[in-house]
Amino acid sequence: MGAEVRRKEDPRLITGSSTYVGDITLPGMHYVAFVRSPHAHARIRGIDTSAASKRPGVFAVVTGNDIRGLCAPLPIVSGGEGGTGDAAASGGRKHYSLSIDRVRHVGEAVAAVIATSEAAAVDAATEVVVDWQPLPAVTDVFAAMAKGAPQIHDDAPNNIEHQTPIKAGDPDAAFAKAKRVVKQRMNSQRLCGVPLEGRATLAAPDPASGGLVMWATNQAPHGLRNDLATALGLPQNLIRVIAPEVGGGFGVKFGCYPEDATLAVLARRYKLPLRWTETRLEHMMATTHGRAQITDLEAAVEDDGTITALRMRVTADIGAYPVFTFIPDLTLSMGIGVYKVANVDLQSTCVFTNSTSVAAYRGAGRPEAAYYLERLMDVIAAELGRAPEEIRRKNFIPPSAFPYAAPTGQNYDSGEYDRALTKALETAGYAKLRAEQKERVQRGDRKLLGIGMACYVEMCGFGPFESAVVRVEPGGTVTAYTGTSAHGQGHETAFSQIISDHLGVPFDKIVVRHGDTLNTPMGNGTGGSRSLVVGGSAILGATLKVQEKVRRLAAHMLEAAADDVVFAAGRYQVKGVPGKALTLEAIAPKAYGEGLPDGIESGLEATEFFRPPNLVYPFGAHVAVVEADRDTGRVTVRNFISVDDCGVRISPTLVAGQVHGGLAQGIAQALLEELVYGADGQLVTGTLMDYAVPHADDLPSFVIGETVTPTPRNPMGAKGIGEAATIGSTPAIVNAVVDALRPFGVRHLDMPLRPERVWKAAAK
Repeated sequence: MGAEVRRKEDPRLITGSSTYVGDITLPGMHYVAFVRSPHAHARIRGIDTSAASKRPGVFAVVTGNDIRGLCAPLPIVSGGEGGTGDAAASGGRKHYSLSIDRVRHVGEAVAAVIATSEAAAVDAATEVVVDWQPLPAVTDVFAAMAKGAPQIHDDAPNNIEHQTPIKAGDPDAAFAKAKRVVKQRMNSQRLCGVPLEGRATLAAPDPASGGLVMWATNQAPHGLRNDLATALGLPQNLIRVIAPEVGGGFGVKFGCYPEDATLAVLARRYKLPLRWTETRLEHMMATTHGRAQITDLEAAVEDDGTITALRMRVTADIGAYPVFTFIPDLTLSMGIGVYKVANVDLQSTCVFTNSTSVAAYRGAGRPEAAYYLERLMDVIAAELGRAPEEIRRKNFIPPSAFPYAAPTGQNYDSGEYDRALTKALETAGYAKLRAEQKERVQRGDRKLLGIGMACYVEMCGFGPFESAVVRVEPGGTVTAYTGTSAHGQGHETAFSQIISDHLGVPFDKIVVRHGDTLNTPMGNGTGGSRSLVVGGSAILGATLKVQEKVRRLAAHMLEAAADDVVFAAGRYQVKGVPGKALTLEAIAPKAYGEGLPDGIESGLEATEFFRPPNLVYPFGAHVAVVEADRDTGRVTVRNFISVDDCGVRISPTLVAGQVHGGLAQGIAQALLEELVYGADGQLVTGTLMDYAVPHADDLPSFVIGETVTPTPRNPMGAKGIGEAATIGSTPAIVNAVVDALRPFGVRHLDMPLRPERVWKAAAK
């Protein structure tokens, strides 16, 4: 633990010998293509499948009415704790796997074609004729709440799904007596997940059980299994879900999608293995989106920069259907960030629009909160004529305050925010950068230098539990099973490091398995940077149980009292007698043989379900250095410094990888990425020709650093790292660009900071 080791996963990933859903073929397999709505809002008056059904290779064409009795509306997660609105209990807001009477966004599936080849299915889908009755559509959240707006769900007045308030202290009094009130509206734009591997599903009847086997690109196989069981009305043990290799998820591969449920129903109905693989266009139209919030902020500020109160009004576009509508509430939960603001008045409003549903995307609510707060800090600094680091330091929660009960209801575990900021600024050479910036302005340099900083804290390590099984085989090797399920993060490496240290088994003699509901214990999958914090703690707990049994076996074999045998230097030895010791390889066969002492059962394995006592709160500070060309508006990221505190680091290699990937995504939101809908609900940026993802030369070589502040909330002292860099990098970049444009009187620019937006700001 703590060592720089090569990832166990990489050889198979690099050589292409891994198995993804798209690599799996079964005898008699057929292919599915979906007929999707070209309208953002329309009634379905009829569907003519006759021409498509006659095409060569077509097995069947199925509509929503054909399978209505075989599949219940899909499970939805709706409303926040303390919020108003109860979609789950209402009669409306149902979402069938194939829509029946009405569609609410472009790309919604209304029919499925089954054929002997993918090409035949796709061609036949174009010949399905739908009699559409177009309806008025709305894609702007404020227009959606206005009187007379198209009603998207009959039981959601003003298209409001739910609202959640958080109020603490006396914010009204604080604002009334404030020296000044700083206000700013900010936009965290809609994003697309764009994992390297799109979604894919293969469903097949299981003749052994009479149930179903499904291979799926999913971050939580047990969750998908349970949702499918609910939709199909089957016992959970008749459905097996396998997530083989998953090529990235970022939150968009959670839950049960309509395509998953449709394939499950049709595979059972026709007793055929069926596969569907989304195209990139389908991904951008029908896979859940991220962010999509517009937020109004107000801060009550004293002359010295002290913030006495904060108001935040988050208006969140959740798209056409409620999927993970609690994510804007997570934004409120982190609504004070790293700052000691006692008086808060926060509210989120979730609004339906005629667009693809918005759900989890890397960070899920926390990047939005950090962006708003860190931009607000720079706006306050500019209004007061003070340095941005001074305003932050004035308002930090001090180390002596931890554990800290935030007014938002969160209970922060540990933190030293100023230490992280100081290290980031020193690493960046902050004083020299400010001198260079001043000199460039004085000589009228075409390229403006900007320095931006951001401090963040996030909540992660979500429960309710995670599971693990650790099994020592008779030959002394180890097989571990985890309920969390990787999509590229390196779980097999980190968990092997934990097991190796605590059992005395070589790192390369450990196999970690995951992603199959048949052989892994019930788990909650990968999301919210929970896999190491919660899943790793379960692995450690199971490992220690095994270690205790091995120690007792060693005592029997060494003819010593159990209390006199200790695990040290990878061996089980008698205290004070290093020469009297056994390796795990020597002990393991005894557990499966004859002559075990009384009180020791055969076998050598243990199961652990770790339930975290509370969340953990990683934090950090980022510094961005950019150059903005005043003639073209092009922004170049010259340098980026990321100092992140994720507690004790089990695998530094994996931490660096997560930070690098997170920085790329966070910087891309600041500068490049945005999903745009037209007023008619058509997706304007529906291909990678229109939606800009970063290229390698858009990013510098990152400089990463660390501080280490352990958490007391798990036995390793570890916090999460999977989303941290995405959270801190976006505001740092925007702050840097606005800082570069400050000579032109620029106070704020909304993302993405594409060249034309920057050029216009510099041209004023």
